[in-house]
Amino acid sequence: MHRFVPAGLALALGFPLAAAADTAADINALRQEIETIRGSYELRLQALEQRLKAAEAQAPAAATSTANVAPVAAPATPGGAGANAFNPAMSLILSGTYARTSRDPASYSVTGFSLPPGSEAGPVGRGFSLGESELGLSASIDPWLRGAASIALGGDNTASVEEAFVQTTSLGSGLSVKAGRFLSGIGYLNEQHAHTWDFADAPLAYQVFLGRQFGDDGLQLRWLAPTDLFLEAGAEIGRGRGFPGSDSSRNGAGASALFVHAGGDVGASNSWRAGLSMLGAMASDQALVRSGARGGGSEGVFNGRTRVWIADAVWKWAPEGNATRTSFKLQGEYLRSTRDGSIADAADPAGAAAERSTQSGWYVQGVYQFMPRWRVGLRTERLNSGSVADPDLLASAVHRPRKDSLMLEFNPSEFSRVRLQLARDRSRFGQPDNQLLLQYQMSLGAHGAHGF
Repeated sequence: MHRFVPAGLALALGFPLAAAADTAADINALRQEIETIRGSYELRLQALEQRLKAAEAQAPAAATSTANVAPVAAPATPGGAGANAFNPAMSLILSGTYARTSRDPASYSVTGFSLPPGSEAGPVGRGFSLGESELGLSASIDPWLRGAASIALGGDNTASVEEAFVQTTSLGSGLSVKAGRFLSGIGYLNEQHAHTWDFADAPLAYQVFLGRQFGDDGLQLRWLAPTDLFLEAGAEIGRGRGFPGSDSSRNGAGASALFVHAGGDVGASNSWRAGLSMLGAMASDQALVRSGARGGGSEGVFNGRTRVWIADAVWKWAPEGNATRTSFKLQGEYLRSTRDGSIADAADPAGAAAERSTQSGWYVQGVYQFMPRWRVGLRTERLNSGSVADPDLLASAVHRPRKDSLMLEFNPSEFSRVRLQLARDRSRFGQPDNQLLLQYQMSLGAHGAHGF
């Protein structure tokens, strides 16, 4: 930059003379001097850009040439940068809630639907509680693989592995393979971590058909089409350890899934995505608690197959694609579950009877950012218990669970959120539940960008 000093001084000294001059020649001379300075600056900027591109091109080659070299101790550098270069990106999501409900969450049930004992259906416990915190780690392993893990830290002092997988990065042809434990790619909401949801809880349909979220241990193959229109397809096979399946000692896969998603832009302000998914899961001696239409319930043991179909769609609007000031998001999903097998009373496992049921549910929600940092949302959802073999569970003729939620959210920054959610939950026959939930979520560390 010191080369510009003489030229700047000359330009500064020339201003008084230019003011006194009344000839066109003096003005043109000043213009030429300005253009000379601008041209010199642009040449230096282009040279720096070329040096940056050359350095980026050499970086992959250097990584490949050292991939098979035994590791050695990194030399000491100021601030420890040499050692930190090999550390994974780390993030921590902190969450907490205050809940007030008119019905005891401990006795929560959904009339006409079967849930496993201890399921996460329903609101959190009353009063103050520490929500689920999430510790995330991710890094590139080598030029061909990356790894990631997400550890869920429960408010009851428990820890569980939500995700832990490796994924290919350079198969080519739009293909990628993921292996380990991961959230399934079915639907729209299922693959997203809870802290990215627009509401504090999962929709009722996700709670009764997927146990809130379906994750599994297995393999996933994904293909992204080389088209202007976003188009991806995926297939999964897994152990089937989670609801609606059940863990077992079988050698083969206990669950499989297929999904396809498409999306694109409509002008500069609108974008969309839609998809269709299917999940199949096997259950062996699966304990279920079934809630009847007249408020009663029974415990059963189910053996058989469950298949869940999901249709999802999302529409987003932001003026000229800029969502920093105002935006709108419309989202909805329809889930249909069929169960085929046998079920026996828990007190008499030998007396099994045929179990064939078809049930469905849906939700639609809209979230409007009416000014920077502030959002408001509304979600409505319904369930249909459909056809059930047990006449005590024919709740469709008497009661169809439903819920309506209103949300107001303040985001002081992109790393913090405070949310107020009001809901009227009519999942239990004859027992409407008014719910108030105040939630905070804070993000620490390097957290990657979220999906569409």
